[in-house]
Amino acid sequence: MRRLSPSTLAHLLLLAVVAIWGATFVLVKDALRDASPLLFNLMRMTLAAFALIIFNRRSLRHLTRSTWLAGLVVGLFLAAGYQLQTAGLARTTAAKSAFITGLVVVFVPLLTEIPAIRPPSAHAPGWTTMLGALLAFTGLLLLTTPAGTTWRNLFTSIGMGDLLTLLCAIAFAGHLLSLAHTSPRVPIAQLATLQITAAALVMALTLPLGGPLYLHLTPRLIVALAITSLIATAAAFTIQSWAQQHLPPTHTALLLTLEPVFAWLVSFLFLGERLGARSLAGAALIFAGILITELLPSATPVPTYPAS
Repeated sequence: MRRLSPSTLAHLLLLAVVAIWGATFVLVKDALRDASPLLFNLMRMTLAAFALIIFNRRSLRHLTRSTWLAGLVVGLFLAAGYQLQTAGLARTTAAKSAFITGLVVVFVPLLTEIPAIRPPSAHAPGWTTMLGALLAFTGLLLLTTPAGTTWRNLFTSIGMGDLLTLLCAIAFAGHLLSLAHTSPRVPIAQLATLQITAAALVMALTLPLGGPLYLHLTPRLIVALAITSLIATAAAFTIQSWAQQHLPPTHTALLLTLEPVFAWLVSFLFLGERLGARSLAGAALIFAGILITELLPSATPVPTYPAS
């Protein structure tokens, strides 16, 4: 049997990771019947943290104060993104959640317009970023507002779940920018483990903010926790870090933009979720904005990764 080249293997593995990330929107949406959103996040991230601590235990023997601080900052943004995403997912559809979360790849270059936030390797965004943002914003309005919406009732017509998910995309953008600042000086194994562990601690502290807690240990919930923590978090983050070393940035970007498409397909097949003509047009515009932002960068881009 012919052995796969590192590039081919990286393409296949990253595509599998993106498909898993897309499917987790549906998996988590279903599991939230059995666990309150923030409690689910805490259990998921705690399991992932333990798995990474065990797997990377040798790399964690010598940690400096700056490494701890980097992990805490990155983990804080990661926790905020997950908390907002899961709380929003409980109040909107899996397909909408995926497309709105995908806006993170538009927010990242837009935020680099601020010099203090911009990583050393990145430049100010150009016209392609602005065009992508305009298309994505137009798509967001179509996706999240009903027909007949006017400027007067624009913000009141957006559902709470969609609004929380939009805030989650901004938090994930902060997570990616903080990674861009810290990853060059912190080993991947240490940073991955510390950020997941820090996120679990932040989730424990913010658990009371999620309202009444409920938990029913059903097979559905156990499967969802196992897949999201061990496969979609611990293993996926590791696989992605390796795969991106063997892929051109444009190939990586194209594969990553498929996440909301996978989420929409899985939500249609397993939950029967359908997007109307207006919502479908909005999703298409968001996807177009993401593609333009990712595949037609006008300057050195900031690496972007989905967070699911």
